[in-house]
Amino acid sequence: MGLASAIRREAVFLSSIVRTLWLLRKVKPHATRTIVDIVEEQVRRRPANVAIYYLDTAMTYAQMDARANAYAHWALAQGVGRGDCVALLMENRPDFICAWLGLFKAGATVALINTNLTGAALAHSIGISGAAHAIVGAELAQVFRDAPFEKPPVLWVQGEGGNLDPVLARQPDTAPGKAARAGVTLKDRAFFIYTSGTTGLPKAANFSHMRMLFMMSGFVGALRPRETDRIYDPLPLYHSTGGVCAVGIAFFSGAALILKRRFSVHEFWSDIHKYQATIFEYIGEICRYLLNAPPSPLDRGHQVRVITGNGLRPEIWAEFQARFGIPRIVEFYGATESNVSMLNYDGTLGAVGRVPEYLEFLLPTRVVRFDVEKEMPVRGPDGLCVECGPDEVGETVGGMSSRSGREFEGYTNKAESDRKMLRDVFKKGDVWFRTGDLMRRDEHGYFYFVDRIGDTFRWKGENVSTGEVGEVLLATPGISQANVYGVSVPGMDGRAGMAALVVDGDFSLDDLPARLKARLPHYAWPIFLRLSPALEVTGTFKQRKVELVREGFDPVALADPLYVRDPDSGHYVPLTPALHARILAGGVKF
Repeated sequence: MGLASAIRREAVFLSSIVRTLWLLRKVKPHATRTIVDIVEEQVRRRPANVAIYYLDTAMTYAQMDARANAYAHWALAQGVGRGDCVALLMENRPDFICAWLGLFKAGATVALINTNLTGAALAHSIGISGAAHAIVGAELAQVFRDAPFEKPPVLWVQGEGGNLDPVLARQPDTAPGKAARAGVTLKDRAFFIYTSGTTGLPKAANFSHMRMLFMMSGFVGALRPRETDRIYDPLPLYHSTGGVCAVGIAFFSGAALILKRRFSVHEFWSDIHKYQATIFEYIGEICRYLLNAPPSPLDRGHQVRVITGNGLRPEIWAEFQARFGIPRIVEFYGATESNVSMLNYDGTLGAVGRVPEYLEFLLPTRVVRFDVEKEMPVRGPDGLCVECGPDEVGETVGGMSSRSGREFEGYTNKAESDRKMLRDVFKKGDVWFRTGDLMRRDEHGYFYFVDRIGDTFRWKGENVSTGEVGEVLLATPGISQANVYGVSVPGMDGRAGMAALVVDGDFSLDDLPARLKARLPHYAWPIFLRLSPALEVTGTFKQRKVELVREGFDPVALADPLYVRDPDSGHYVPLTPALHARILAGGVKF
């Protein structure tokens, strides 16, 4: 990095940090100014500005506020007040935001329920929130009714044929006033936001008003949105990326939020042009889907000036930015329940954020040495953790700090919360949050994501990063999706690599070994391949590995074509029942 470039990047970083700190000056635990006050201020200043575009409709700030007021009066009429929870199960549309905004006006908490849940998982998620009422979109009403609740909440269906809209129509559209939310401070819970449930039933994470404003302010400080901006949001509103970050960018600045019912590769760029979007929010897999789509005249000529999101992998970063003409990318790192969050303010390729040494007191984020087999940080002779050196891979941990809103707010289940706490880290008695993510940090303080703990596995005495292997596979012609994981092989230490792939006619099984050899160490080459018509992902595009690991590599039990790397030739050959039996009996040594 040249001196001029380094100075420019440092200036971008510092100016963004200063702007964010200025925005956060009023964000204190006992303060009472929540997102409700911010929206109501926009209503007073910009009542006719469009707040939400959806399909062919436009809702102004005044109209959104009036609808939220109706929800507030409805809630108060039901006896819902401070500390009470209402579940919200609805696909993306303006009423989703109006509902939680109105419930905040009444002092209530909202459980944002994943719209992909059904049956026991749905009943569990709503049950642990303690919600006595549930607002459900008409499109999901039957799914709700079919869930096996022990004690179902009162069902209020919004949309065609529902029972909620007629009641809302009879409510005043004037503000209920601050008395309705008296006593609510920033330390109060705003949402329950749920983990994706990739390793079991979803967990409900506490999400305070303070955390909401910290998160929103960080993105506003980084992106500097303007009143004239239009933010395209194709991500689910039940998750913090689509439902908090994108919303905050719009509402803090009086800009417009463009809501999409659900992400569509085919409609993405036509929407960007139609609504004249200037900012959009992404998840890494969305970028990959867009990059895999055929070139189109709509790829360019848009008005997008900056995009933000997480999971944009280094191997497609430059290609994505160049093909679609994106002037600026602000990658971030964070999780709903995590106290660690970072933004890559200056666009350094591949980095998820930066914490230079001189800001560690304010943003205490470190990387500690990690034992992949034990899945625990390494401790030295003194019993404390050992910090990694530059570019050494380890687990990222976050120190508890009220100064930066970095307390871990935990889950509804205390045991689950305790498992995320790491004690006696750098000194006796200190407490840090375990992110569960392996990263490396370079000498300039930039953090680079490597893999999720549990996804990285040991084979041939070496650590194998599923993320690294997946990147190589996805750069292979004909492979559109790849999910890499480790499976146990009888008689072999560690776990052998396996990859479930979605391929097309350009894929060549014969050419794959040479590509792997050129790009990966031998121990990281997948032993088994599974060719699937599709791979299951969560509503936020996270890959599901647990089921794949459990299903293993038995050709009798699986309908998908399976292949195994022949240890003699190095080529992939069909995995037959007879060959599978030889592997289980120890007759094949990899």
